[in-house]
Amino acid sequence: MKLFVGLGNPGAKYAHNRHNIGFMVLDRIAEDHGFGPWRAKFQGQMTEGRLGGDKVILLKPETFMNLSGQAVGEAMRFYKLTPADVVVFHDELDLAPGKVRVKSGGGHAGHNGLRSIHQHIGAEYDRVRLGIGHPGHKDRVAPYVLSDFAKAEQDWLDDVIRGCSDGAAALADDEPAKFSNAVALRTAPPRSSTGTKPQKAQPAKTPEPPAEDTRSPLQKLKDKFQ
Repeated sequence: MKLFVGLGNPGAKYAHNRHNIGFMVLDRIAEDHGFGPWRAKFQGQMTEGRLGGDKVILLKPETFMNLSGQAVGEAMRFYKLTPADVVVFHDELDLAPGKVRVKSGGGHAGHNGLRSIHQHIGAEYDRVRLGIGHPGHKDRVAPYVLSDFAKAEQDWLDDVIRGCSDGAAALADDEPAKFSNAVALRTAPPRSSTGTKPQKAQPAKTPEPPAEDTRSPLQKLKDKFQ
């Protein structure tokens, strides 16, 4: 069994914020893979279903970002899971928009949601880092992550969310490389052909036969010594 956690803040006010991309991914996984209805549990919203042959719990903590670890710890203990069974989807300032990376363990890099999870279950869980880019200065980070994605970002955002859903079963099977490939097929698909037909080779032209020489022998001799 796996516990997939999406990080975000509860309520319509935050629903389209950059900070809520983790919620967005879990909503897509639940919809695409036929999970049951969301219900209140573990200080959050949860649903369960199957990804391939694996039972998976999806959890969106409703404690607000800074206390996300409370919900994660409660769910993990209830299902008798270990940190290695937990996968957290979260926004990542240090990755360019549209980039997705899977990471096991490590620090929280100042992310308040991850910091809280570290405090409750330790650091040995998996993360799916969803790049949102950096506003350029640390003083602008808070308003940046708590603002909505721009209209110009909707295409790559949709590709990332759909790619994560495409690869969710691979992630549940502990195959991060397959998951990353599924995401890449959405975010960086192979370049398609232009559709132009190759030009057919033109047959070689038969050389023209030389023109018949109609000069008289005397004229040929004359022309030779001119």
